[in-house]
Amino acid sequence: MAAAAAGAGRGGVSLCLASAGSVKALSLAAFTLVWTHSIEKVDWQEDWRVTPSGLQLVQARVKGTGAGMEPPPEARLIDGWFQWTPARGPMHEVMLGNSDAAGEWRLCTGGKCRTLSEILGHPVGANVTTMSVCEEQQK
Repeated sequence: MAAAAAGAGRGGVSLCLASAGSVKALSLAAFTLVWTHSIEKVDWQEDWRVTPSGLQLVQARVKGTGAGMEPPPEARLIDGWFQWTPARGPMHEVMLGNSDAAGEWRLCTGGKCRTLSEILGHPVGANVTTMSVCEEQQK
């Protein structure tokens, strides 16, 4: 897990999570999103930055290959993880779907990971969770 919470809350933006009628704003500048692949049962990790322009995917890592999770050609094997820097601009929002076949999405900051259900305060279940940037004053 490479994301750090350094600079959290700077720039007037926060991460907003919305699912099943509830919204939670988190004051952080960076986080790692982690999930377990439903078939291969290996972890996938993505490091994100929360910026005024949107959510910026900084780096992706997967600990293995197969079943629709092949790393791109530019990925490099480092310490057992295929790692790469996705070439895409900031995104306004990111939709996270849930499946009973895999574990729940986990959001990690400062060396600690929590499920989306723990963060939102209720079971997310099969509901879609939307990640987006929210202004500090909306909290």
